[in-house]
Amino acid sequence: MEQCEASLRRLGTDYIDVYFCHRFDYETPLEETLRALDDLTAQGKILYSAVSEWSAAQIVSASGISSRLNLRPLAANQPIYNMFERYIEQEVLEVSKQAGLGQVVFSPLAQGILTGKYKPGQQAPAGTRGADDSVNGVIRSYLRDDVLGVVAQLDEVAANLGVKLSQLALAWILRQPGVSSALIGASKPGQVEENARAVEIVLQPETLETIDSLLGQVADFAPAR
Repeated sequence: MEQCEASLRRLGTDYIDVYFCHRFDYETPLEETLRALDDLTAQGKILYSAVSEWSAAQIVSASGISSRLNLRPLAANQPIYNMFERYIEQEVLEVSKQAGLGQVVFSPLAQGILTGKYKPGQQAPAGTRGADDSVNGVIRSYLRDDVLGVVAQLDEVAANLGVKLSQLALAWILRQPGVSSALIGASKPGQVEENARAVEIVLQPETLETIDSLLGQVADFAPAR
């Protein structure tokens, strides 16, 4: 609650639309966390409470406690989700649907891999995240020739549709059941405009089948965390 007050002061606003608990807090009883979120909502300081990267079991537990104590339910979960990192499809999506949580996914372009800037058999371009050893701990997991080979083929699929690879990746994400929205990063205004046009793209069944077939080539992908 103190951190919410601090955020409100920094933002210069009276309320926060969606207040996320980033990662699960193992040091605080879940009931205490949920009661605090409910109190903040009752006070009008937040409109909705949400979580980030919670497991299916943690979401189920929170839903049960909220129901038993008649607390306002969580509204969303913020997991990592893209064409390669799809762990939420195993359990999280289903339990979230049952509990009424939408997915506000982050890293939909897989740290920039799904922009096509990284090529199989080539060094990461200078100035990119992949070339910076101080920040590329996660993206290094994607810099495999098999992954980048599939990315190259996905780029061809996008080109045949007359769209950018990033737009194809976002269109695919936004049409997955349970996904409410995707968080994108951009260094230029034009990138925001380009990515936003992904909502206009219609992916036909045969295109989705092609994408699934390509992604099946790296079904064993396990990122380093």
